[in-house]
Amino acid sequence: MDMPMNVPVDDPNADTEWNDILRKHGVIPEKPPSPTPLIQEALNEARKQAHENRLEDKDLDELNELEDEEDEAFLENYRNQRMAELSTIATASVFNQVYPLQKPDYSKDVTEASNKAFVLVHLTSSLGTNIESRLLTDLWRTMARKFGDIKFCEMRADMCIEGYPEQNTPTILVYRDGDIKKQVVTLRELSGEETDIKDMQNLLVGVGALKATDHRVVGSTQGDGEGPYSSIRTGKANAAMTDDDDDDWD
Repeated sequence: MDMPMNVPVDDPNADTEWNDILRKHGVIPEKPPSPTPLIQEALNEARKQAHENRLEDKDLDELNELEDEEDEAFLENYRNQRMAELSTIATASVFNQVYPLQKPDYSKDVTEASNKAFVLVHLTSSLGTNIESRLLTDLWRTMARKFGDIKFCEMRADMCIEGYPEQNTPTILVYRDGDIKKQVVTLRELSGEETDIKDMQNLLVGVGALKATDHRVVGSTQGDGEGPYSSIRTGKANAAMTDDDDDDWD
């Protein structure tokens, strides 16, 4: 049956016999599928994921307390997985400190080292008045102790790159597999002078240096109660910022 070119259509989305005929002959497009099944499928998948990941933020003691609530075989399997993860992290935690860099060794200590682990470099300010750089130095120490499987390094920016603009410090360089994976210029894209341990952890998760389910990340509180950097944000002098730190760059 030939269809006329100008066919009146009241509502092309209506489920009528006439619209079915028009769709069959290509006069009007097919009615788009209802989004309801897709939304329901997404909700079901979200519930499934939430159920499967319900133990992600539990430490070993908390897992033991769930013996009466969870299937024993499932809980034992999950406990074994968690212990294996802890063992892997412990084995890989070989750094646990901030490494001062010298330009002649940069390739070996950073670029080559990133083939085995994530390497983060803090290009520091040469001025003691740069609050963000001082803050990041303290955060670097806390992070290095907490995440010993990641190598944290520091070097004064103008000693690393001649003429590097002071206003671009502090700068964070994230290396992996011999390449720079991310560069953060000053702390503005984090939380500025309010940057804390959570901001840094989110950065590490974002670049893949940490898993979001890492027990060292999940459930941690702001600042984790460690590190002297909070005194910098309140404008107080920090005892860790002594001339000893400056000697690293002499």
